[in-house]
Amino acid sequence: MLAFALSILLAVLAGAGLVVQQILNANLRAGLASASWAGVASYTVGLACMAFLTAALRDPMPAAGVAGRIPWWTWSGGLFGAIFIGLAIVLVPKLGAATFFALLVTGQMLASVLFDQIGLLGLAQRPIDLPRLVGVGLLIGGVVLIRR
Repeated sequence: MLAFALSILLAVLAGAGLVVQQILNANLRAGLASASWAGVASYTVGLACMAFLTAALRDPMPAAGVAGRIPWWTWSGGLFGAIFIGLAIVLVPKLGAATFFALLVTGQMLASVLFDQIGLLGLAQRPIDLPRLVGVGLLIGGVVLIRR
């Protein structure tokens, strides 16, 4: 039970961290007068942090043959991360953090129920049912309320 509560707390803190990250990136964009250089700076600091974590955990380098057995599309996560960072850098100052993240979560939920329904990208299929549809509808309603 304690481990589950800690997991929930960490997930909430990760969500709060995303808000802080995007506000800092937007401020960096303003300071550098460049969205693209702000994104490069963000990824450079992130890469350095991940390299430090890898070293601290003493995580061994995967064997070269492993890369060839992984589907090509699994390598594209960084691309979607870069798109997210780039859009957030531009949109958070325009929309505000609350509206941006409400819309972001709405997009995540819509994509999630669709990906679950289809079983896309290796997910187990989970049908869209009434409780999921109600949840998505409530989330969209929340976006409308936050935007006002």
